[in-house]
Amino acid sequence: MNPSQRHKARHFAMQAIYQWQMTNELAATIEEQFLEDQPIDKKTDKEYLHNLIAGTISHVDELDKIYSPFLSSRGLDDLDLVDKAILRLATYELKYNNEEVPFRVIINEAINLAKEFAAADSYKFVNGILDKVVKSMNLVDTKKF
Repeated sequence: MNPSQRHKARHFAMQAIYQWQMTNELAATIEEQFLEDQPIDKKTDKEYLHNLIAGTISHVDELDKIYSPFLSSRGLDDLDLVDKAILRLATYELKYNNEEVPFRVIINEAINLAKEFAAADSYKFVNGILDKVVKSMNLVDTKKF
């Protein structure tokens, strides 16, 4: 596992999930477009990218049920699509990759994505929601990083 390759995979996966939310195309179609159109090279873990895109999209209803109770007064439909893509991606990793990747790394990556792609203070919102998700899932760090 190369952290920088995984970081790039998350970067592209978030964009692909955002695109899926906008177009509702098949995950495989979106992934194929990204592999053709984006600068995805040896610096990106392509297998992880595939797992993130396919896994997040195929489990989207389940993922939304995990984090949506913590949205407070906001409804799922009121969420900015970038924030929603980041929350879906991070919740997928927390649910399905938490034994391989420490939850603190997943949250940190989500915060960085929010700082890069979302509105100015969205990273605070994303952090707060994911902290509550971690507590609700009773996750503990099993690995030191």
